[in-house]
Formats: sequence, C-alpha cells, structure tokens
Amino acid sequence: MSTQRFTSFRAIYPHLMSTHPAPLLPPSKPHFASLVSQIAALQVHPTLEAALHILNADLPSAHFLVRHMQSAPAVEGMLLHGILHRVEGDFDNARFWYADVAKEGAELYTRIWDGGGVTFKDLDEGVRETEFGARRDYGRGGAREGELDAGQRFLNAVQAFKETKAAARGVEEGEGLERESRREIETVVEWCVEKFGTGTWADASDAWVRNSEEVQKMSDEMVGGDKGRRKF
Repeated sequence: MSTQRFTSFRAIYPHLMSTHPAPLLPPSKPHFASLVSQIAALQVHPTLEAALHILNADLPSAHFLVRHMQSAPAVEGMLLHGILHRVEGDFDNARFWYADVAKEGAELYTRIWDGGGVTFKDLDEGVRETEFGARRDYGRGGAREGELDAGQRFLNAVQAFKETKAAARGVEEGEGLERESRREIETVVEWCVEKFGTGTWADASDAWVRNSEEVQKMSDEMVGGDKGRRKF
C-alpha cells in the first residue's frame, strides 16, 4: 500500500511504472487504493488520467474517462480504450479499438506498431472475405497470422498467454509481453504529454468528443439490446 502523497503527474507516473509490471492480465483490484483519488485530483488531461488509472490497475476509473473519447479526433482515448479492454481480457473489443486507431490515428498507432496489415475488424466486416479465408487462420499460430498488423498480433499473443494455465506459462514469454505492454503505454503517454502537457485541465469536458455513428449504435445495442459486448 502506498502511503506517499503525489501532487504532480511527473511524480506519480514514474512511481507507478517502477512499482508494478506493465499491465498484462486482468487485475483483481487497484494496486494502490489511496492513489485513486490522488490521480483524479491532479486534473491532468483525461487521457493522462486514464493512463495513470490503467497503470494503477483501476480499470473502472479509466473506463469512465475513455468512454467520452471514443471517436476521432480523440485517437489517444480510443487507443487507451483498446489497451483497457486488452488488460481486462476483452480481446474482441480491444481488436476493434486497435483497428479503428490504425485507421483514424495512424501517426500515433505506427509509433507503437507496424501498421499496414490486416485487422480482425477487416475480417469480420467481410472486407475481401473470400481472399482472407477463415478467421482462425489469423489466430495465434495460424497460417496467415503474419498478415495481421503488429498490434493485432500482440493481442493474439496476450490472449494465448492469458488462456494458458498459469503453471504452463513461460516466464520468458510473460516477461517479453510485459515489455511490449510497457513500451506501448509509455509511447501513448509520451504522445499525450507532447500534445496536451501535464498541466491542469479543470474542465475535462473540453476533451470529450461525440461518438461516431458506428460507436453510438454499438453503445446503444450494448445498453438496450442483447449485446453485452461488441460482436465481430
């Protein structure tokens, strides 16, 4: 339990990065309950606040923020939304957000992952369906997995690791995935600091964006329909 008091992003961010591995598997609770309110009190840009909550394994607090940044031009919030779903083990939703950022925020996405490949969203929307072949061919170890972009392959690897029994997981593999997770979130944070700074954003609503028609339709179906999660 952290007993320190933090009053700046520059202090709390390295603390979180140094005390726990980068987020990879679903957490049971926040790393430091005392930091939940401290992070919110910083009043930094919502993307940076969401990143800190993810690093603190407080996914509900992060989700509250990123759901207001689900469409372009808020590509940073969209990618953080994907990272959040990756960490909680909701890989279908994660694939959706990664694919959208690859399209709408290529400059950010390609700082982290090599773009230009196929995404699962392409496959499941039926784009060039006959050419792509069976979806399973693009899964972990599939014959055509190499055609996916690097971010989608990373999601495959994390999903396969999560679905492997703990006793059978390779230590080196887990450490490698944690390094990639760390590199990913460090790059997103670096981008957000460059773009928004680490000063106070007293009115977080300045960062909110209206949902795209596609995202709004999916949100409505998840709330009022029979879709507890997006289907791809």
